[in-house]
Amino acid sequence: MLPTARIPAALIGPDKILWPVDIFGKSRTRMTHAFAQPLSALPSGRLAGRVMAPGDKSISHRALMLGALAIGETTISGLLESGDIMATAAAMRAFGATVERGTDDIWRVNGLGTGGLLEPEGIIDFANAGTGVRLTIGIAGAHPFATTFVGDASLSRRPMARVLDPLRDMGAEVIARSGDRLPLTIRGADPMAPIEYRVPMPSAQVKSAVLLAGLNIDGVTTVIEPVATRDHTERMLKGFGADITTEHANGGTIIRLVGRPELTPQRVTVPADPSSSAFLFVAGLLVPDSEVTVENVLLNPSRIGLIVTLKEMGADLAIENERQSGGETIGDVRVRASRLNGVHVPAERAPSMIDEYPVLAVAAAFAEGDTTMEGLAELRVKESDRLAAVARGLEANGVTCREGDDSLVVTGGRVRGGGTVTTHLDHRIAMSFLIMGLAAEQAVSVDDSAIIGTSFPDFVEQLKRLGADFADGAEAA
Repeated sequence: MLPTARIPAALIGPDKILWPVDIFGKSRTRMTHAFAQPLSALPSGRLAGRVMAPGDKSISHRALMLGALAIGETTISGLLESGDIMATAAAMRAFGATVERGTDDIWRVNGLGTGGLLEPEGIIDFANAGTGVRLTIGIAGAHPFATTFVGDASLSRRPMARVLDPLRDMGAEVIARSGDRLPLTIRGADPMAPIEYRVPMPSAQVKSAVLLAGLNIDGVTTVIEPVATRDHTERMLKGFGADITTEHANGGTIIRLVGRPELTPQRVTVPADPSSSAFLFVAGLLVPDSEVTVENVLLNPSRIGLIVTLKEMGADLAIENERQSGGETIGDVRVRASRLNGVHVPAERAPSMIDEYPVLAVAAAFAEGDTTMEGLAELRVKESDRLAAVARGLEANGVTCREGDDSLVVTGGRVRGGGTVTTHLDHRIAMSFLIMGLAAEQAVSVDDSAIIGTSFPDFVEQLKRLGADFADGAEAA
C-alpha cells in the first residue's frame, strides 16, 4: 500500500502556493501567487533585428530525462533555463542523477541507467511545468518505489488522468486528489507489464509518458496514435540508443519500444523553441514597418502549424539557412510586417500548433475578416482554460469573438486595446496579449508577467532589443 504521510507545507514562493494538505487531497489552505508583477506593452514603433528565442522546451525536458536514464555523461548546450526546465532538472537530481551547469553554459547530466533511479527523499515540486510532471510521472510510475508530486495552483487544477490511466494498466498504484489531480503519489509494480495503448486524444505528453515508462519494463510497449503528434520523444530515444520503431498509417502512428535498453549518453544541442519563437514572429508581422529574423528555430514537421497558418493568412514569412542538426530540421525565420486575412484553421492542424493558438488569436484580431479555429478542446486543460482566457482577453480589448466548446472565431480589424488581461498563471496568455499591446491603438496590460519565466525568461528583454516598449504596473497606472 502507498504511504499516507502528509506532504510538508513548505512550498511558499513566487508562482507557488501554500499546500498544507495530505496526499488524499484535503486542502486546508490555498494561497495563490502573492508576487504578481503587472506589466503593460505600449504601442510600438518599428521592430527590427535578429534575435534568438530560448531553447526548445520539449527537447530540453527530454534531454534532461534521458540523460538521467543513460549511463555516463550527457552534455546539453542551448538548454532552456526557465522555471519549467529547472523543475525537471531538480526532479532528476531527486532521483539520484547529477545535473550541473558548467561555467561554459553547458549542462552535464550523469545518469544512473534504465531502472537505476533512486527513491526520492522528499516530494517533487513541478511548480507550473505540465510537460515536466506528466513525463516524469511516466518515468517514476515504472519504478517500484513511491514518488510524490506537487505543483502550483495552476498545475494542481490540471488533470493527470490521461497519463495515470495507462500507467495503472501497466500495474502502477496511484493516490491522487479527486479528478486525478496533484498532489499525487505513484508507486510502480514489481514487475510492471508492457501494454498496447491507443491514445484517446492527440497528446504527445501521454504518448511520451507511456514510452518513458516502457523503458523500465521487460517486453514491447506499443503506443497507437490515431493522429500523429510531435515526435521528439521517439527521435531522442532512438538517438540515445533505444530499440524503437515507428510505423505511419492513416494519418497516425504506431510506436513500439523494446524495454530495458542500455541508453548511451549523448551530446545534445537544443534549437530555438518554435512555440516561443511564435511571439516574435507575430510581433514582427503586426507592428508596422517591422522586419525581424528569429534564428535557429526548430522546424520539426510536427511543430510548424503556425508557420503554415500565418503564410495562409498572407504573412511575409520566409525560412532561410535551413539545415539539419541532431536529427532535427532547423532554420532562420524572417518576417516582415504584413496585412493579414482571416482564414479557416482545420481541427487536424491543432496537434502541430496547440501552444500557439493564443498568439494566433492575437494575429487574427488584426486580420481582415473572420479567423475560425477548430479542434481546440486541448486548450481547456492547459495551464489555464486557455480557450476561455483568450476569449476574455480579446473581449477586454475590444475584439469580437465567439467561443465554442472546442472552437474560436475571431473577427479581425481595428484593435482598440486599453484592457487588462487576467493571465490565470498562464505564461502564454501573458505573452500573447503583451504582443497585442505592441500593435494596438492603446497599451495592453496583463495582471501578472512573472509567470513568463516558466518558458521565456528574457521575453521582455528580447523584444526591447528589437525596439518594443513596456511599462510596469506602477508606470502604466
